[in-house]
Amino acid sequence: MNRRRFAVALLAASALVLPLAACSGDDGGAASPEELSPLSAYLSAAWGGDLDQDEQQAKFEEQQKKIEELQAECMAEQGFEYQPMDTTGGVSYSSGEEWKPDDREWVSQYGYGMVNWPGRDEPMPTDETEFVDPNQDYVASLSESEQAAFYEALYGPSPTEEELNDDGSYEWNWETAGCSGWAQHEINGEDPWSSGEHQDLTDAINDFYTEMPNHPDMADLNAAWSSCMADAGEPGFATQAEATESISTELNAYYDNQTEYIEDDPALDELGEREIALALADLDCREKVDYRAQSQKITFALEEQFVADHKAELDAFKADAEAGR
Repeated sequence: MNRRRFAVALLAASALVLPLAACSGDDGGAASPEELSPLSAYLSAAWGGDLDQDEQQAKFEEQQKKIEELQAECMAEQGFEYQPMDTTGGVSYSSGEEWKPDDREWVSQYGYGMVNWPGRDEPMPTDETEFVDPNQDYVASLSESEQAAFYEALYGPSPTEEELNDDGSYEWNWETAGCSGWAQHEINGEDPWSSGEHQDLTDAINDFYTEMPNHPDMADLNAAWSSCMADAGEPGFATQAEATESISTELNAYYDNQTEYIEDDPALDELGEREIALALADLDCREKVDYRAQSQKITFALEEQFVADHKAELDAFKADAEAGR
């Protein structure tokens, strides 16, 4: 299970306890330990999630600078000129407008924040400074075959048809990704989730979150919420996560069937109204059964036991992750 799949597992788990405290406070800083669940706090600290936004930004920019410098050294060894680029412009860790899934006024306007969301209608920020690749003149001076060799040295050979997935993606490997892959590996190290070294732990975490809705305490809580939803005219949802997923599924289907952009599409407006109605019923039922507090209590207790049962594996992962930070 690679890091992306693990992130998906964590997102799925968060739906079980919606809406727990976010990973960052209202001021945009790093979450305090008490705001994170036991397992999330363990893994967040390993990945540097204990840094505030300014610290994360500074860390990212310093890493990118070092990567570019190493790429230049590597390309010189391959016989090419390469000027390090400033890739940090425009990158921001800002959390944007506040997300308030427990606030009735917010939910009345945005529902789950899928069809509509805070800032949706605001104009996109513009950057008057046009990015200029410092290598473009040099690359333009090369012959066609030399340009191909330049990019292969920088990024590695293009994937073969056998290496491509049906959707056009492929498994990235730093060892075959040229100077850029080598430089990233030198700075970021080996991702402990994708290395396979901690496969037993990643499998255990994935199974843990998959099975959490079936725990008797969580199942009872969801049953009480589901009964309330049925009484409110929203039957058919066994878990709170299913309510949010139903809107996501409908929205994906809407976009999959779009052949052209339609401004102010009545079909999308109707889905937005449906989302708000469902989210408000969901909010009422979560408040009625004290879903937030109870799900947090259950989740924290289960995660504490998981951490205790897997402490040796978690400590080994954390050490490897911190070594690559």
